Amino acid sequence: MNALLEPILKSPALPSHLAELERAMEAERQRREVFYDEITEDHTWEFINGRTFLHAPSRAVELLVADNLYYPLRHHVLRSKCGRLGRDRLLCGFPRNDYLPDIVFFGPAKARLFKPDTMKFPVPDFIVEVLSPSTEKHDRGVKWEDYQTNGVGEYWIVDPDAKTVEQFFLKDGRYPRRVTARTAGILESTVIRGFKLPVKAIFDADAAL
Repeated sequence: MNALLEPILKSPALPSHLAELERAMEAERQRREVFYDEITEDHTWEFINGRTFLHAPSRAVELLVADNLYYPLRHHVLRSKCGRLGRDRLLCGFPRNDYLPDIVFFGPAKARLFKPDTMKFPVPDFIVEVLSPSTEKHDRGVKWEDYQTNGVGEYWIVDPDAKTVEQFFLKDGRYPRRVTARTAGILESTVIRGFKLPVKAIFDADAAL
């Protein structure tokens, strides 16, 4: 039994707690419907735990790092025809939240479901988030937990200031350990088969050429 739920389930006030939770979830569902009604392809909004968050403009270093990782990934995915790669304009729907990850990958089974007018995408198989001062709390907090809980097979957190990449690999429904790659290391994906890249190439524009 979940340790957080145990005292609630044993409480005589359980029915009132459940009613309160249902009211809160219904209000959140209504706010999410408004979010879907109002969002357009021009918006960079996320819906997280009942609230709407607007993406702040990216710093130059964040854009450089994202480009240096995205283009080698794209080349590999196109060459190997192993799925579909996307960037931060793809709204990914999770059971409770909607995110715009920096880089996402969908394996063949999910990629085949996409249509030309698809605007809300399923849970990705692989996600990269490039840290920024405004997003780090979510990237390391609710997103990390949500990605783990909902089966994202591989999650990378890229820190453009520390020049590190933290890799989380899903095993038995959990991210059991963190692998931190620094400038001298080689990145290798388990979800995107065959993809390897020197860590230095992400943070050094010359090395990425």
